[in-house]
Amino acid sequence: MNRVLTTGVIAASQLALVGLAVAPQLSARASGDTYLLRVAPVDPIDPFRGAYVALDYPGLREDDAPVLDDGRQGDLYVTLEQHGDVWRAGEWSRERPDDGPYLACDDRTWQVQCGIESWFLPQDEAKQVERLLRDGAVAEVKVDGRGNAAVVDVRAP
Repeated sequence: MNRVLTTGVIAASQLALVGLAVAPQLSARASGDTYLLRVAPVDPIDPFRGAYVALDYPGLREDDAPVLDDGRQGDLYVTLEQHGDVWRAGEWSRERPDDGPYLACDDRTWQVQCGIESWFLPQDEAKQVERLLRDGAVAEVKVDGRGNAAVVDVRAP
């Protein structure tokens, strides 16, 4: 009985860790509001990582809303402001905004990551999306109340 209990505890712990890893994406998909962001391709499909499209968001890195450069690294938040049909970066801050839509990001690596930098697809769909991105596209992104974001679609504007 002790062996069964130990195995059960180990399995439950591993399941909990997987749940923690995907919780932000699931939260955004389940309870998030939808925002459209301009999107551009970064690089083609990587055979080592599978069929995915690496995405760049020009509206999050505009000259009028530069990324915070305070010499620190860690949690970073960017408010979203509507410009026509799409949303763009407002202000960058180390403090979580009190209201309005925002993205929770991280700048501990060489680039700011907001959890929406890649989108995994079946191989044939990834090639179609890559062509679409070259012609200009928007990403439909769901963002929950804590700034967690998930890409749900990429389409023509």
